[in-house]
Amino acid sequence: MKLVTFSLSGPLPGKDRLGFLDTNQIVDPLEALAGDAPDRAVFDDMIAFIRSGETGLRLAKDIIASAPASARLPLSEVHLAAPVKPSTILCSGSNYHAHNAEKAAAPISGREPEFFVKTADCVVGPDAAIVYDERLTKKLDCETELAVVIGRPGRHIAVATALDHVFGYTIVNDVTARDQQVRISPEGFTWYELGRGKAFDTSAPLGPVIVTADEIPDPQALQLTTRINGDLRQSTSTGDMIWSCAELIHFFSVNFTLQPGMVIITGTPAGTSWSVDKDLGGKWTPAPGLVAATRYCLPGDVIESEIEKIGVLRNPVISAEGA
Repeated sequence: MKLVTFSLSGPLPGKDRLGFLDTNQIVDPLEALAGDAPDRAVFDDMIAFIRSGETGLRLAKDIIASAPASARLPLSEVHLAAPVKPSTILCSGSNYHAHNAEKAAAPISGREPEFFVKTADCVVGPDAAIVYDERLTKKLDCETELAVVIGRPGRHIAVATALDHVFGYTIVNDVTARDQQVRISPEGFTWYELGRGKAFDTSAPLGPVIVTADEIPDPQALQLTTRINGDLRQSTSTGDMIWSCAELIHFFSVNFTLQPGMVIITGTPAGTSWSVDKDLGGKWTPAPGLVAATRYCLPGDVIESEIEKIGVLRNPVISAEGA
């Protein structure tokens, strides 16, 4: 099942609503249900639906199968927002073998997950703009990542049962201010500043849909690609992760009680703009078929982040003056 958050297109769009993507139509569950239906609260928004667990999924399947024409909207007539606005995005950096090999390494790189946090303030949806703000960064980079949406709460979750806590999966673009993130001392010591470098306005485009976990039984077997202005920059399998999705769920659950609607993002593969920035330790040679970056992202660029079975998350870059 593919879930979206949508509003009606137009100059005065309405309130964001939960919907189900059925081929090229959006099924609106609140429109499909009678006004006094006892289950309406399940479909109030994405978090309410995630919290409802198997009950909500069962109801949704029935609604999709029987929804009248009045509850179906052409995809072309709606605006998709980020499918979920998580209060907390738990982030793992340097989690692909190839990405670690393309750059200067901090002391913990590859030894434990690099742990940082983004918030709902960072999130924008599909086709929303990524803002290039020179007052923050002149080295704006983009990273396509698989995002895990938590469905069941838990603390100290075992790796063996971690995927039982997953509601579904989506795509995130971990937009990064590299000149804020990567610091190199005169002696050549490298460290990462993962606050200002990672968490800022529009630094977490997310979407376009959440795909429920039953449709992705193995999250370590998905093809991931990034295209910038049509050039193929990244292309690999999520099987190249150092720590699997299950291992990351366990890792983050040591610090936090994971709650429904929380999101874990899982790192990016080789092919970022950082990979060719020798000033910051970039040292990547692209594999056949990939196009190495010649610069960081600038206004006018279009980023397309794609993951198999989920779809394409597309976002343009604009200047802060145009925001």
